[in-house]
Amino acid sequence: MTLNEKIYDAVCKIPSGRVATYGQIATMCGNPYYARAVGNALHKNPNPDDIPCYSVVNSKGMLTQSFAFGGIEEQKNRLINDGIEVVDGRVDLQRYQWRG
Repeated sequence: MTLNEKIYDAVCKIPSGRVATYGQIATMCGNPYYARAVGNALHKNPNPDDIPCYSVVNSKGMLTQSFAFGGIEEQKNRLINDGIEVVDGRVDLQRYQWRG
């Protein structure tokens, strides 16, 4: 399995109504220093309808300025539709971070 496939598999495990951080996904893939690789893979997401890349935020809960599938407003809207509150471009990790 390629690194990108591992990343997509990990992202698909994020439950509805939860988010994960880039570093968290990187750690799930075997190396906490792969956070940038996670971002790159998500930017190239081959199937955004099935791989919920919008559910990945930075370590401070901030949405990504370069969300590949419609920008920050689209990521915000997808999170809100998933039941996640977004305030000033940020998600409360204490409340919404997946601890899986």
